[in-house]
Amino acid sequence: MEPEREKDWEIIFNPDAPKRKKRLPVPEPVDREIKIDSDKILMSVTDTRGVIEFCNEDFVEISGYEEYELVGSGHNIVRHPEMPRVLFKILWERIQNKQNILAIVKNMAKTGRYYWVYTDFVIKEDENGNIIGYKAFRKPAPKKAIETMIPIYKKLKAIEEENDMEFAQKYLEGYLDNLGTTYDEFVENLIIENVDHKGEKLQDSTNNNNKEKLQSKKERKSFFKRIFGY
Repeated sequence: MEPEREKDWEIIFNPDAPKRKKRLPVPEPVDREIKIDSDKILMSVTDTRGVIEFCNEDFVEISGYEEYELVGSGHNIVRHPEMPRVLFKILWERIQNKQNILAIVKNMAKTGRYYWVYTDFVIKEDENGNIIGYKAFRKPAPKKAIETMIPIYKKLKAIEEENDMEFAQKYLEGYLDNLGTTYDEFVENLIIENVDHKGEKLQDSTNNNNKEKLQSKKERKSFFKRIFGY
């Protein structure tokens, strides 16, 4: 009997999982941050398995890798070991179901230095509605958002190491439920309330005085589309 195939998100985000093409040396983490200019947008395009097909100059510059090293590699090439794996599990499940998700992520460059971004996705589909890949946009995460997420990620990471990702996910769901919010509302508000874009406070129709409810995950346009127009 053929063994059960490993889940896609495990192949993409687990550094110990087998790769499809190549495996570059994993750098040792260095406790030095890479500061990203607010006008930079780190963009990448992957296939349905998360293998990088294209990345723009900002992505290449900040990651520290050469373009030829990035193309053909799994996107976990920039995964920081301090990030809880459950976040990538949730992320991958969402985009596989054509649902947008916004995430605050700590990444690691080729030098081992780290950088924080918030990431949004666009699901690429063919004329029949089949997913053919994913496009991701990233901008530097605001300081207050990072400070909020660090202890949450540390807790999730500790739960994963002591138990497993199922318990980490249950903890995250309970944490958000205790706050009376959803994951999408929580993360979007952290971004909208703390990021300046070209000197002006970001505005979003979901964050007005009446606090309108977010549309369903499938109906909402990408965060970058609503905020920046692309």
